[in-house]
Amino acid sequence: MSHFTSEEEVSLQSMLRQLLQSVKEKITGAPSVECAEEILLHLEETDENFHNYEFVKYLRQYISKNLGSVIEEETEKRTSAQNQGEGSGYDTLVQHVTKKTRESKEYREMMHSLKNVMMVVVESLINKFEEDQMRYKEMHRKVKTEQQSSYYTDNCSDSDSSFNQSYTFMNQEQLQLLVERLDPAQPKEVRQEAMHTLCSAPPSDILNCESWTNLRKHLATALSDPDSNFSDKVLKFYAKTFSSSSLNMTRELYTSLAKYLELYFLSENNYVPTLSMGVDISNPDVIRLLKKIRLLNEYQREVPSFWIRHPEKYMEEIMESTLSLLSVKHDHSVSSKPLDPVYFLALVDLKAVWFKKWMHAYYSRTVVLRLLDKKYKSLIIASVEQCASYLEACESTVDGTGVFNYFSISHDGNKQKNFYTGKELQYIYFVHSLSLLGRLLIYKQGRKLFPIQLKNRKDLMSLTDLVILFTRLIYCSPNCPKTLTVHSGNYFPAGLITDVLRILCDRKECATECLYTNTVMEALLQPIHYLLNGTEVHLNCSETTLIHIADILARIAAVDEGLSLLLYGGENPSVEVTSHRGAHTIVQFTKKLLDEDISVLSGSEMLPVLKGAFIFVCRQMYSTCEGLEVLQLYRLHRSIAEAWKKTSLISERIPTPVTGADCSTSVSQWSQNFIVLEETLLDDLLNFASTPKGLLLLQNTGTVNECVTYMFNRFTKNLQVSGCEKFGYGVILSQVAATAPGALALQSSGFVKALVTELWGVLECGRDDIRVTHPRSTPVDPIDRSCQKSFLALIKLLSYPAVYELIGNQEIPNKPEYSLREVPTDIIDIVDRLIIVNTAAKIHSLFNYEQSHIFGLRLLNVLCCDLDTQLLFESQYKISEVLLDAQKENAINIAETSRYFIIDGLSVERNHILVRINHVGGPTERILPPRILHKGDDPYPWPMFSSYPLPTCYFAEFPRKTDSRQDDDASKLLSDLKNPDKHLGWIENVQRQFCEIMESKPNVVSGTNLAELIEKFVLLLSETPSECYFSSRENEDDANVVINLTPIQQLGIKMTISYGKHLNLLGENAENDLCQVLMSCEKYLKQQQHVFIQTSLRGLEEGYASYDWFTSSIFLIMMGDREKTSTFLHQFSHLLVSAFLWIPRLHRSIHLPLDTAMSGIHPVYFCSAHYVEMLLKAELPLVSSAFRMSGFTSSQICQQWLSQCFWNYMDWREICHYIAICIFLGPDYQIYMCLSVFKHLQQEILQHTQTQDLQVFLKEEALHGFQRGRLAKPQL
Repeated sequence: MSHFTSEEEVSLQSMLRQLLQSVKEKITGAPSVECAEEILLHLEETDENFHNYEFVKYLRQYISKNLGSVIEEETEKRTSAQNQGEGSGYDTLVQHVTKKTRESKEYREMMHSLKNVMMVVVESLINKFEEDQMRYKEMHRKVKTEQQSSYYTDNCSDSDSSFNQSYTFMNQEQLQLLVERLDPAQPKEVRQEAMHTLCSAPPSDILNCESWTNLRKHLATALSDPDSNFSDKVLKFYAKTFSSSSLNMTRELYTSLAKYLELYFLSENNYVPTLSMGVDISNPDVIRLLKKIRLLNEYQREVPSFWIRHPEKYMEEIMESTLSLLSVKHDHSVSSKPLDPVYFLALVDLKAVWFKKWMHAYYSRTVVLRLLDKKYKSLIIASVEQCASYLEACESTVDGTGVFNYFSISHDGNKQKNFYTGKELQYIYFVHSLSLLGRLLIYKQGRKLFPIQLKNRKDLMSLTDLVILFTRLIYCSPNCPKTLTVHSGNYFPAGLITDVLRILCDRKECATECLYTNTVMEALLQPIHYLLNGTEVHLNCSETTLIHIADILARIAAVDEGLSLLLYGGENPSVEVTSHRGAHTIVQFTKKLLDEDISVLSGSEMLPVLKGAFIFVCRQMYSTCEGLEVLQLYRLHRSIAEAWKKTSLISERIPTPVTGADCSTSVSQWSQNFIVLEETLLDDLLNFASTPKGLLLLQNTGTVNECVTYMFNRFTKNLQVSGCEKFGYGVILSQVAATAPGALALQSSGFVKALVTELWGVLECGRDDIRVTHPRSTPVDPIDRSCQKSFLALIKLLSYPAVYELIGNQEIPNKPEYSLREVPTDIIDIVDRLIIVNTAAKIHSLFNYEQSHIFGLRLLNVLCCDLDTQLLFESQYKISEVLLDAQKENAINIAETSRYFIIDGLSVERNHILVRINHVGGPTERILPPRILHKGDDPYPWPMFSSYPLPTCYFAEFPRKTDSRQDDDASKLLSDLKNPDKHLGWIENVQRQFCEIMESKPNVVSGTNLAELIEKFVLLLSETPSECYFSSRENEDDANVVINLTPIQQLGIKMTISYGKHLNLLGENAENDLCQVLMSCEKYLKQQQHVFIQTSLRGLEEGYASYDWFTSSIFLIMMGDREKTSTFLHQFSHLLVSAFLWIPRLHRSIHLPLDTAMSGIHPVYFCSAHYVEMLLKAELPLVSSAFRMSGFTSSQICQQWLSQCFWNYMDWREICHYIAICIFLGPDYQIYMCLSVFKHLQQEILQHTQTQDLQVFLKEEALHGFQRGRLAKPQL
């Protein structure tokens, strides 16, 4: 820069001028010099063309030329230092280089030189600007002399407004002269010319002029000028200013416009239509007034988008001027009084969009609510009064037939409307008021404005009163014609009010305050009460009204608080009014609708839609455990099933539409309604499967297959379950798969085939839409992410009842050759191709052998956590031998007696499964080898094996002592049981003593103590007639029946004996004794079973298909004593608790209703697991939500736990405590046990829900650290 030439100076001037011209509009709009500087400092952030300016490019080149070498040198130094470990991070490098560069000599020299040059350039620009200004003034004087009637022109302007108009820059003297010429005393021509010039001037100059106060008055006066052209120019000036100026300027203009309108309406000299006259929008005066209101409203809608960037007082001024205007109120008891401003605002903004935008952000909402509370509550009162008066008008205009005889409103949107009658204006104001109040009620501070005092009402109007008013309007106001659909966009009052209540329902806190009360519920149900009681109902288009009410009720029932209100009542519910609670009224009305037993609605075209709407309300209730408990007495599932069968017969007779055929619209609509109703009813039946007990009810209707097929069709189309359900069909699928009939329904529907096919596609084939140029990445996890969904779906599907139905008594194909195109379609194929991969043909048929086989082994591991499934696989497929042979093939013989096992993913998986399935025990009774490798020289220290017995390292140490120490409290309780005094309350006394022992010394309840305690207590109960729930039945025909143990039972016996010996509980002859006990029990129970049951369920064809884990547990408790065990079980079978602890007790039992016995669904599932789900939602809501989000159900895992008496999940001592607690305290404690387990696992459940492997965790992991003995009573 030392050789700075004149050419360079001119070039720099040009560059700098270009930059200033580009940002001129931003700078001139700045209110102060400081703001202009701030704009320039942040220009790079706000101007997308910043780096394209020549001046910026010049500066970049100049800096690079002078400092480039310094920056490169410092960068190299710092980079080398980082490589030596002295620093880290890109940000640190940039900071260091910047600091060093700014401290360098070169930087100081560059800045000094650049400053000197820019001072020269800027000084030259300033001098040139002053010369230009002198020439401008001289030229302006000449123009002023030549044109006496015109003072200002647009020719000198060099900037454009947002309206593409020119600006004339003026000083204060010129603006003062302009203000004087706008004085109303000036001639019309002078004022018009001054207004023209004003429109050409920058708004910032005008609003900052010293005469702004007088100018504002003149503009307000000009708005009332009789010359419409002149007043329109004023409005154009307002509009241009609103659109091109910042808030600190436009607020002045807005408040002046609002104040003008307020004075306009208060003045008696201005023309304002009255209510009786109506509004003719073709009237010039009305047009001018509406233009001003519309301009005001457009600014109201736009200003919330930018007022947060300005001081709050600006926003408050705008709000206060608006609310002040809308608070102008005339007495409309006299029809000649003029209309209020709010009527005209409602005409241009019917649904109060301006208020919605003002209330959206907390920043503005706080100010609005404060102003309404302190100064302008009359606006809220007026809105409520308008709604109340509209209700009165509706009620007064209904004649005896329920038809509105003269109060009608035209809603034809296809015609241009030029005139609004007084009633139409009242309705428009009502819609505006309704929208305003609906938005107000959403927010807590808005609701705090209530109660309010109305003029014609003695009592205060509370929130509840207002909601009841809205509710009465639904069934008292005119409804839309029947030809319109309920959900079509319209302005009919019932639809508008329903929209408001719908929004309130969707906000929990708001709904709690406004809707969840008995009073509101009674108001909603009032028309239903009338119809149920046969009372004459004055409703217009009652079907539409009832559909609106059903919509609101469904949303209330979808939330826990609302559901509780419907089921049990709100505040102070009483037993006497049970039948009048919402749920009972709704289900009674729904049953009458299904039976078409309501004469008023018979023959209606909309009856199918109405049925679907109210069944959906019931569905929101019976799809929950607590709701089903209340509704099951009404046998709604039977009514829906009958209605579906009837509807499906009708829909089958509906002819298929033919192109060109002449069919009436009404017949077509009727047919469409029936087709929709058929699907709706099937969908409603399907949702009974959301709970265990509901699934039993669904099974009893005989429609499980149809419902599951319907679910599968929607599932394949990825359709939403319902408008109130967010987590898909996962819960229903899990419930259905937990039962035998559900599993068969899933198979027949094609769901199993689709699941298996999809699994094979992602596991072996890959996706079709991935191009060959992008090869598939090698999986690093045992279960690849792409297969995770299919893996979890299979685990959810394959509960033991489902496994037995799908693969029981079936041999695997074991084909000599498998085609590469042969895709599995069933579970047995998955077992054959992925789990039992024991031939070369199977190995060669897999593209990804290791990954696919690991998937199969992982699946096998989870399935074998269910002991019944493990015994089934072992008895049918000899799974242990298959795994041992595979391990043997994966080993290298080093010597005759030793071999070296190759450690890989498959061998580690097989080793884990072999230990799991060959050693029974709780969390501290066995050691399962991990399935991961460790770092170091010995990555897998656990010994592998290819033959039995298991290495001793997998057996946890167990104390050799088999008997428990004597205890005084236990001895006292045992003494009381041996010498009973059966006075009133003796059972409660025994239970109290037992609870005290379990709370203080649970360890003594074990061994011989436990055996004697339960033996004596069950004996006493069996001798008490009131405690004997089941009567014994001896069938002579079955006396000589020979009982043969099944392979599953034989393997279960070996497993029990092995476990008993590991616990030091059994002797040498125990296996034979256990066989005798099992055969004796089966023979005894067979005498109490239905003899002939025609069923398609494999599990009901013969005896109990699983193993009797409870009998084995009692055998171990009795230390292998066959006589004691048999006697105990015979006495125990009379007690109610035996139905839930002893699973085979009610298999095909005559003590169950025939349809329940034929369903194959055990009471442990539809009773115990059902109530676990119900209480889980109330006591552990986070756990309940976790299950729902994961698509898994607590009932399925509870069924597995309880069926095998917690074997492999708890230590033996805890299993004994579980059995003892249930025997002494009753079957309810089986439910409390499960709840205690879930409470113990709560944190792990929440964690595994996040990792999306909840069902794997619950099935595979034992209950570490769980001790139920100290929690004999439910303490949740």
